[in-house]
Amino acid sequence: MTLQPGQRLPDFTLPDHTGKSVRLSNFSAIGEFQRRLGFTEGRPLIVVFYRGYFCPRDHRQLSQLVSFYPEIQLNYASLVVISVDAPRVAAAYRAGLGAEFSFLSDADRAVIEQLGIVDNTDGEYPNIAIPHTFCLRSDLTIFKIYTGWWLAGRPSVEELRQDLRVLMQERADYPHAAWDTPRVKSVRIPAAYWAGQKDAVKLNVVGKGKGQVLRFSAGQGLIKAHDGEELYVHFTGIPGRGDRSLSPGQAVEFDIVEGLQSRYATRVRHILHIRHARHGRRAGSV
Repeated sequence: MTLQPGQRLPDFTLPDHTGKSVRLSNFSAIGEFQRRLGFTEGRPLIVVFYRGYFCPRDHRQLSQLVSFYPEIQLNYASLVVISVDAPRVAAAYRAGLGAEFSFLSDADRAVIEQLGIVDNTDGEYPNIAIPHTFCLRSDLTIFKIYTGWWLAGRPSVEELRQDLRVLMQERADYPHAAWDTPRVKSVRIPAAYWAGQKDAVKLNVVGKGKGQVLRFSAGQGLIKAHDGEELYVHFTGIPGRGDRSLSPGQAVEFDIVEGLQSRYATRVRHILHIRHARHGRRAGSV
């Protein structure tokens, strides 16, 4: 199989570093945040095939990707790396690098054989991947291929940054105008709203609730209300300015907003914090 830009990378399934089977398209699927905003495109994806934990060239490349990964996340893109190392070996290597992205295991060599990128020239570690980096559109169409038998053939961080810029510019949600709409503002609440400028966005508040934070990461999560309903929450739905966060298991109360896509939580407050504040006011008044 000879892959070229414009073709699609096969949507294969492999175990990750935890042993869980993961489909490649899971990494490029549309994020919950974009879906709630009414956007329809998935995420650009960088796929790196590396030789293995033993290779100093791989170590150099992956160390650079560890530093670059926060920027990939902030661009709503994804990164996954793949080798023939067993999941347990990949997990140890990942931990040693301090990486947060997923490591997949092609221990049976099925994928690298399908792609035609098997290297059988290494006597000590036979039948490993010829290093390749693929920059993909969200439908797994190949935008750019880097062949990195030599370290010089592998993409620099700046090259990947430029590739992501092109891929992002193709998207309908790249222009600022796509975010300056009532639909988007009803979920991604402007800071001006919490500063008292209520005309900054019109929220269709339909009720109030209490519940517990199920999960929260990368600025978004889910709250499970006492009645069992699961409500989406974006960090801009937490009163204040700057980056705000919630902790899983945290007891909260909130307003319920009826959005165009679904119901979600806003004006989310930590219940214990509220109780302590009220208690402090009563104590001060005595």
